Amino acid sequence: MKESKAVDTAKRARKGVVQVLYGRTVVVLLLILIQACMMAALVNYMRDYAVPIYMALMGIGTIAVIYIINQKGNPAFKITWILCILIFPVFGTVFYLFVKMQIGTKYLKRRLFKLREDTSIYMKQQPEVFKELQVSKPANANLSYYLSKQLDFPTYRNTEVRYFPVGEKKFLELLRQLRKAQNFIFMEYFIVERGYMWESVLKILEQKVKEGVEVRFMYDGMCSISKLPYNYPRVLRMKGIRCKMFNPIKPVLSTQQNNRDHRKICVIDGKVAFTGGINLGDEYINRKERFGHWKDTAIMLKGEAVQSFTMMFLQMWNLDERIGESFQKYLTPLSKENGRDLGFVIPYADNPFDDENVGEEVYLHILNHAKKYVHIMTPYLILDNEMITTLTRAVKSGIEVIIIMPHIPDKKYAFALAKTYYAELIEAGVKIYEYTPGFVHAKVFVSDDDTAAVGTINLDYRSLYLHFECGAFIYRNQVVAEIEKDFQSTLAKCQEITMKDVKGRSILSKVTGEVFRIVAPLM
Repeated sequence: MKESKAVDTAKRARKGVVQVLYGRTVVVLLLILIQACMMAALVNYMRDYAVPIYMALMGIGTIAVIYIINQKGNPAFKITWILCILIFPVFGTVFYLFVKMQIGTKYLKRRLFKLREDTSIYMKQQPEVFKELQVSKPANANLSYYLSKQLDFPTYRNTEVRYFPVGEKKFLELLRQLRKAQNFIFMEYFIVERGYMWESVLKILEQKVKEGVEVRFMYDGMCSISKLPYNYPRVLRMKGIRCKMFNPIKPVLSTQQNNRDHRKICVIDGKVAFTGGINLGDEYINRKERFGHWKDTAIMLKGEAVQSFTMMFLQMWNLDERIGESFQKYLTPLSKENGRDLGFVIPYADNPFDDENVGEEVYLHILNHAKKYVHIMTPYLILDNEMITTLTRAVKSGIEVIIIMPHIPDKKYAFALAKTYYAELIEAGVKIYEYTPGFVHAKVFVSDDDTAAVGTINLDYRSLYLHFECGAFIYRNQVVAEIEKDFQSTLAKCQEITMKDVKGRSILSKVTGEVFRIVAPLM
């Protein structure tokens, strides 16, 4: 009997290895690798074969460096590109030209701008709400003006906010709200992995389709690498769920595949919305342990601010649609009364093609206008100069700044890189703690007992510059007290990192982090 089980196990293992070796994922990765090798070989051939060509490319490289210096954008990205061109003159120049000449990203930029134009009529700021925010806190009114005028993300009243300190609680409430759906369900997630969490959600979605509820589901194409079969959208469509994969991984060398949909959005009937760090996978509800206890957070909105999340979803859904749709039917009317006890809520989204670093602007705003403290939870710490300057200036101005990081990382290279920022921050007065029970995946800023931001945006270059992201800025809502209470509860389970800890790191960790910091903007 035992031998039979052993044989079955061996067969399944061999079958799994065969599926991996001959599966679509490996084929796609191999084809991309072959293209990269061909590009490198071509460059090397040109370098060795023809001096005039090499000199011409050197000239182009010089022009490229001058061009990069004079372009608007983050200096860290410029330095990385310049180093790439100086160290690898031919390959660096060719690669830079290749990136800048991408047709796909230019199309996406035009398409996103058109969709924003088409939906702006539904995203108008109510003047009376803006005036009340001006009276309450002029600095926040300035942020509101920026988000509304530049990006069509208005400020709302009349919105209840509920905070979930762990994925398990968010999951249970998500199931409850999905069961209540009567008209439509929109879901957009970065990671979907088959297991208890996803199967529980899927079961409800299938039932709602049978009841006549419109269900749309969208997930990022990175899931096709290891989480889901490439044809999974077709599987869901056969169940009656309208499904699409954003930016599917294809066997083509393209920088467009670097821009992932990192959002986590669920909208139900235009009345309820969820966002935060929690994806649809069992580790997010601690049903499967990967890096110790998984600490994550989310919020649920009920009321007028849901409208912005509805529109965020529809804009992303329609990126590749040729026929327009009626947005109005998915929106709820705004109230003429202002729920003063609910404060102000500003949902916002960020994309890599609008030349606006929305997520970072919100975080910098909180740091710049804090009077007592700013408390932060983030899984990654890969900072640009603006963020380092603002964090250190805040603490030097007497503001308490505390950052909670994971103690057990999910990506060791990212953790080694994060530690290269510890010394500078700690020396300035920033307090850094690590969550000893496991991994922190939360993306939370909370300040002065009256302000918070919760969403999908990490403190790293990918979230702040390269991904599609979303979040909510919350001011004078009672939920802020709950967020700060959770921060303090989490802090009690952390250990403070001292300069002694920083200096005591292994040589390998130090060298790895410092090498990766050279290319940090690409990570």
